[in-house]
Amino acid sequence: MNRLETEFCGIRFQNPVTVASGTFGSGQEFAEYFDISKLGAVTTKGVADQPWSGNPTPRIAETASGMLNAIGLQNPGIETFLERDLPFLQDAGARVIVNVCGHSEEEYLNVVRRLNGEAVDLLEINISCPNVQRGGLSFGTDPREVESITKKIKDEATQPILMKLSPNVTDITEIAKAAEAGGADGLSLINTLLGMKIDTRTRRFALANRTGGLSGPAIHPIAVRMVYETAKAVKLPILGMGGISDAESAIEMILAGATMVAVGTANFSDPTAAVEIIAGIEHYLEENQLDHIRDLVGAVEAL
Repeated sequence: MNRLETEFCGIRFQNPVTVASGTFGSGQEFAEYFDISKLGAVTTKGVADQPWSGNPTPRIAETASGMLNAIGLQNPGIETFLERDLPFLQDAGARVIVNVCGHSEEEYLNVVRRLNGEAVDLLEINISCPNVQRGGLSFGTDPREVESITKKIKDEATQPILMKLSPNVTDITEIAKAAEAGGADGLSLINTLLGMKIDTRTRRFALANRTGGLSGPAIHPIAVRMVYETAKAVKLPILGMGGISDAESAIEMILAGATMVAVGTANFSDPTAAVEIIAGIEHYLEENQLDHIRDLVGAVEAL
């Protein structure tokens, strides 16, 4: 029996660990370090209906226990993804979650329509990126907009959809409820927190964009709290992320209510972080004589 096998949005994955969008490309670089088919799934970088050049440089800055990024969702667009990246992932034997981004409803829908019928397991709809300052990516802070765009995407998509939620709101459960009302199959949270860094030597912003998304261990306690609150507020399964760097932080997220977890910033410092976390979760189940990973989901109050 595979104790790590996980059912998520009606799909079976061999384990509950994927990678966070934007930290893994579409897997080509990381395939040099390990067999990416060992992951529960590969979550791609954002895919738009046209190529995006992203924000001006500098776009990354280190912080205490984390990093700021203002990449701006640079990507080559859906056509290149379908011609180059998806075939690579298929040949590698990986399950695939495509992160979809856009500046407007129609841009999101264009990508969703192009992915209909493709060998993609889930769509993660990014309505929450804090470092793109225009259009559709502001949808994630308004419950009415979240419900509306969720419904429109759900009406078009042939794959289950995850709405990726922003932590940069007063009450994330209100956004989660709106996504649920719109017909989402699951939720993905949290995206990065809006932050800023100033170089005191030059008295200039560390990022050309001035602000960027804070990720890494610094945001983990916030992510755990938001996953816990969201799991109590809705009935949708959750893909939890935010500062997961080892098996302990992944298990903590699962105990809070996440069915699957995503490893993000840790991939930059250790390309094998995700597979090491999978092994660590397996060891935890053995050590604690637990029959299956599902016994841990949301179990913080039951232990």
